[in-house]
Amino acid sequence: MLRLTGNPKTLCTGLTRRDLLQIGGLTALGLSLDQVMGRPIQAESERGPLFGKAKSCLLIYKYGAPPQHETFDPKPSAPREIQGEFGAIPTAVPGITIGEHLPKVASILDRLTIVRSLTHPYPLHGTVYATTGIPDVDTKIEAQPRHKRQWPFIGSLVDYVEDRRSGGRLPDFPRNIAIPFPLGSKTEIPPLAGPYGAMLGMRYDPVFTDFTAKGTHPSPEVHPGKVFKDPLFGIRPTDRLQLMGTESGDPLRSGLRRSLLQQFDRQRRDLDAHERIGTYSQQQQMAFSLLATGKMQAALDYTREPQTVREEYGMTLFGQSCLAGRRLIEAGARFVTVFWDAYGLNAGSWDTHHNHFPRLKNFLLPVFDQAFTALILDLEQRGLLDETLVLVLSEHGRTPQIDNKPAGAGRHHWSRAYSQVYAGGGMGRGLVVGRTDKSAGDVEENPLSPKDILATAFYLLGIDPESTFPDPEGRPMPFSGTGHLRPELFG
Repeated sequence: MLRLTGNPKTLCTGLTRRDLLQIGGLTALGLSLDQVMGRPIQAESERGPLFGKAKSCLLIYKYGAPPQHETFDPKPSAPREIQGEFGAIPTAVPGITIGEHLPKVASILDRLTIVRSLTHPYPLHGTVYATTGIPDVDTKIEAQPRHKRQWPFIGSLVDYVEDRRSGGRLPDFPRNIAIPFPLGSKTEIPPLAGPYGAMLGMRYDPVFTDFTAKGTHPSPEVHPGKVFKDPLFGIRPTDRLQLMGTESGDPLRSGLRRSLLQQFDRQRRDLDAHERIGTYSQQQQMAFSLLATGKMQAALDYTREPQTVREEYGMTLFGQSCLAGRRLIEAGARFVTVFWDAYGLNAGSWDTHHNHFPRLKNFLLPVFDQAFTALILDLEQRGLLDETLVLVLSEHGRTPQIDNKPAGAGRHHWSRAYSQVYAGGGMGRGLVVGRTDKSAGDVEENPLSPKDILATAFYLLGIDPESTFPDPEGRPMPFSGTGHLRPELFG
């Protein structure tokens, strides 16, 4: 069994490298890794017909948090200081309206599930809270991905389960991939916590890609005078994603490859005379197969798609990343995350404290509208939508009351009520769950926690949401924290 990266001395469970190699020998004798470690993933009970419906998951994470009013919970009868400058439009589901600048999404709403009643007590950019089972937001460690109190990302837990089910065999394609670049890496602050293996160790971090080209068009101002050529707003047709750490596009020189080689060398030095070199050689061959065949690089290369398909998604980094996400799912990835992250300033992206309406109208909403709709229709056309769970997540919503003091107005952080959208993999079709009050500020019907969404996603992916993972002291921690399966999301 091979650690992709991480501590060269011990596992997060306290196992040494020698223990790890011995476990590898035991699994060859027919003992499962669960049996050896004595911490089995809980048995799946009361599975139901939709348990394991999703073979893979594509998570779109919109950092900064979009407003509910201008997206999936408009209040056209509310005063202008609540509803704002935009109206509502009908959708493919009779009687349901959404924000007027999402016309393409409106046309496919019969394939989607909207939740209007997400709620939690933390109006902060808690990416960890939104994507892990951690019970509370801890601002002191939000920018510390390796802090010992951090909980593992949903994609990392999916990878962890598959790793244990396979007996620790290295997969022929990465299970957990994050694109287009690590969260927070293109702003003035350090990368943020959230999408990492955390307590499980670096081995379960996503395989990250990077995007080093510049944007082609300046996006609307983040603050007065703060304008960037944001690649999420426009890129050149020839601009590509690459594996994180790759130099000159050569995967042979990637940081991941170097890490693998270093670990092979350490493991070989630790082999006792009676331990078979053949096991080491087989693992080495599998690792080189993973990275050297070019399968992942080929899947990342959206320029191989017909130009008409690329234009459907939009010639933006977000659009082409969604296309790459579909390609990675097709190639065998189990969990793919597409980050719509801040670029230039951490206050960018969907964190619209300033220039709220111009950024939404001229950038954020039309780019999302085009790319997300193209993704859903593309998955459907290829027969993948029923088995691909698509989640659009964020940290919270935005204030019901518009702040007109900033240029372009603003909505600020608000977590008492907000909206999200999901599709495929067993989620309902043409479904609206929950209701807010007349200002979309508080939930009136069927409140859901972000932990409930994680629990439901685990269920659809064939993982008991009550499963546990070991913390550094070996104590069992629940995958989805306080979350519970919510069957109403199935329709």
